[in-house]
Amino acid sequence: MDTWRKEEDSEEVEIDLGDSSDPDEYDNGDEPQTLWKAPPPVEEDENIHTSTLVEISDTKPLINVRDPRGINDCLKVTFEDVIAEPASVRSGDRVWIWSNALFEVSRVWIYRIVTVLLAIPVSIVSGLLFAILSCLHIWMVSPCIQCLSIGTRWLQSLWNIVLSIILQPFFKSAGRCCGGFSVHLAKE
Repeated sequence: MDTWRKEEDSEEVEIDLGDSSDPDEYDNGDEPQTLWKAPPPVEEDENIHTSTLVEISDTKPLINVRDPRGINDCLKVTFEDVIAEPASVRSGDRVWIWSNALFEVSRVWIYRIVTVLLAIPVSIVSGLLFAILSCLHIWMVSPCIQCLSIGTRWLQSLWNIVLSIILQPFFKSAGRCCGGFSVHLAKE
């Protein structure tokens, strides 16, 4: 079952499809007959997942939540974000409606076509690149940094001694000297 439906209330939704143009139609006190009634969503009784660690897998993509960290929030573009007419200049209503429809359809279908053409090759190249970078970092960069850190431990100790014996007293005394100054702003 969809995860977005689990979060909603399980109330029945009633939609009146009757003509509401005649307010005197129901003078007898009866309410209009409901023409359509949505069934409440069926709750899943048996939940095989015991924790969120079981639900989230490295090999199974999250189909319902495709941008869980909001990386691409800047790409939530609608027609009104791109094209807007001021009140002083207006095109015809039909032109505006067709422009909106063509914008949305072309945006969605061109994205789908480009995704079909590029998604798999870009995924393979990105996976290969991140695998190589991870391997280099794990097996070369980190060990080299650790070797340098171990080999230069004496230099770190010497630098700490120099800072604490020579530079720290100098900056403390300079701070105390400058701490006696006070600046008062007066409006003349």
